[in-house]
Amino acid sequence: MNDPLLRVRDLCVDFGANAAVTGVNFDLAAGEIVGLVGESGSGKSTLARAILRLLQPARGSVQFLGQDLLRCSGAALRARRRELQIVFQDPLASLNPRMTVGEAIGEPLQIFEPGLTARARQLQVDAILERVGLASGMAARYPHEFSGGQCQRVGIARAMILRPKLLICDEVVSSLDMSIQGQIVNLLIDLQREAAMAVLFISHNLAVVRHLSQRVMVIYLGRLVEIALCDALFAMPKHPYTRALLAAVPQLPSDTAPNAPTVAAVPVLPVEPIQPARLMASGCAYRDRCPYVLPICETQDPPLIEVDAGHWAACHRSHETLIPLSFAT
Repeated sequence: MNDPLLRVRDLCVDFGANAAVTGVNFDLAAGEIVGLVGESGSGKSTLARAILRLLQPARGSVQFLGQDLLRCSGAALRARRRELQIVFQDPLASLNPRMTVGEAIGEPLQIFEPGLTARARQLQVDAILERVGLASGMAARYPHEFSGGQCQRVGIARAMILRPKLLICDEVVSSLDMSIQGQIVNLLIDLQREAAMAVLFISHNLAVVRHLSQRVMVIYLGRLVEIALCDALFAMPKHPYTRALLAAVPQLPSDTAPNAPTVAAVPVLPVEPIQPARLMASGCAYRDRCPYVLPICETQDPPLIEVDAGHWAACHRSHETLIPLSFAT
């Protein structure tokens, strides 16, 4: 088996006395699309930024093509930057308002391919603009002249112009209309297939994650609590938190029940998540919200273990396959 493109081990990020990401371990293969899901504040974006060293982790390792990014010198890290790109959640805020979109997209080429002539650089900018569905003539416009969906296409073009091996998409469709979301997701699928790049797709939209991803990772308060192939996770989630997330997704009526309500009544996650500062030194972080808590959950934090082939969960009851999706009242 080939070594993974990205190997994250025991990654931890601390904000002062609070742990934002704790002991994260996962692999990402070349050409693979992996979804990362969880509630707001669960540590998704923090994990992404730590992988790219936009935040400095407290400890752990992030090996990209066998090289630990956390121990790279400035020059070595800079050399890797072109292979590691990110598209941010807020497309307008991620673009410099003083630069035309053509300048913003072409800036990575100026940095990493300084030998290119201005004409050659412009040809590449025009080509990537066309590829993401924007006219090349738009290169002279400024970000405020674009819609949100168009700005996100510009952000994708800026990331893709360097032909990265790993693309991190951080909530790239969360602020867009539903119709535009579909366009952006389909664009990402096409670009990923063309470039055979790996994608870490961060979202709280489970429908989008299911459509796009091959594997899914679930994060809760900075800890990965479940990792599985997409179909397996949606069909038989092993962690109560994952079950709660799936149960909270609005359901459309089926064709066989035309008089059913537009959105089915579903249980919601019980109790608000506790703040990281209140996490106890021992025990499961989810225990105060879990309807299936056991005495052992109060004292022992369950490790992330393989409960089925390729299916990992961090729950003392993960081997129980008959836990219902509904929650006890």
